[in-house]
Order: sequence, then C-alpha cells, then structure tokens
Amino acid sequence: MNAKVTEYINNKNTWTQELNLLRSVLLEIGFEETVKWGAPVYVHKGKNIVGLSAFKNYCGLWFFQGSFLIDEQKKLVNVQEGKTQAMRQWRFYTVEDIQPDLVKQYALEAIKNSEEGKELKVKKNTKPLSIPDELQLEFDKNERLKEAFNVFSLSKQREFSDYISEAKREATKQKRLEKIIPMILNGVGLYDKYKNC
Repeated sequence: MNAKVTEYINNKNTWTQELNLLRSVLLEIGFEETVKWGAPVYVHKGKNIVGLSAFKNYCGLWFFQGSFLIDEQKKLVNVQEGKTQAMRQWRFYTVEDIQPDLVKQYALEAIKNSEEGKELKVKKNTKPLSIPDELQLEFDKNERLKEAFNVFSLSKQREFSDYISEAKREATKQKRLEKIIPMILNGVGLYDKYKNC
C-alpha cells in the first residue's frame, strides 16, 4: 500500500470510509498503486487504468479509457462533454452506493481493454496560439514577462492564454492575469503542481 494514497484518503474526512472500500477492491485485483496529478491512480502493466478521487459532494472512480467500457449498468458519466474523449467517471454519494463486485467487474474489463490495446490517444492541439489582449498588454509593458513566457513550451503557453480567454467577465480575466504573472516570471507552468505529484 502506497503511503501517499493513505495520506490522501485520511485527508478526505468526509469520504474516508468510501475511499478505503474502493481502494481495497482495487488492491485486491492486483493493481500497482501510485499518486499522479495529486490523486491515487491504479496502474496495470505501466498503463493508468483507474483513478480514485473525492470532491465536496461525492467520491468516485475515473476510468482513463472508460469510453471503451460496456457500462450496461449506466454508472459512468463523461464529466466534460465535448472536451473529454476517453475518460469516464463513476460517482458514489454514500458507502451503500459502492457494490464491490460491480466495481471489480468494471475494473477487470478496463484491464482487459488495456491489454487488448483499446485506447483513445489524446489529440494534439494544432490550433495556432492566440494571446489574449490582456496578456499582450502586459507583454507590451514588461519585456521580461514576454521573454519568460517564450521559454515555455507551446502547450504551456496555450494553457496560460486559454486560462485568461475562457473567463467570461473582465474582472475574472484581470484576477487570472494577476495570478499567472508571478508564475510566468518564476518559470512555473499553470498546472505544474498537479503534474509533479
């Protein structure tokens, strides 16, 4: 058992019982247990199969290639329709919602699919980088900021740009801009803290 997973579960006070039950089912199957993106992930032969997570109103499982699961019981949801291609989530609101045999069935099917090579590859974003006006204004005022931004990979530049562009209100755009300026100057990507867990 991975100590970081134990710590993650113990820190999710509201969902400790549910998470421990789900964990025991997954460990019984023989997954390798690790932590990625700040949450427990269960790996089979080097492939991420299922993740464990807790939120305010529910806890759940994330099947990385869940779109390939048959899901006769209609347990899986696509949390970001139109954005998420393969990943599916199974939510639990109480410990009674968890049916260990059914969870095991889904997890074993996910392993089988992985071994058969069923996998949706993430499509590379090929659209040109579009710098939002708010960020461009800062670049015009601060050459050091622009130089620091240009050191980042295209995908990280896009993450910063989209983070501002996707805000609907001007006040939110300004708030986000204030948040990312020190990150850019310090060479820290927007989502680095999740990627280095």
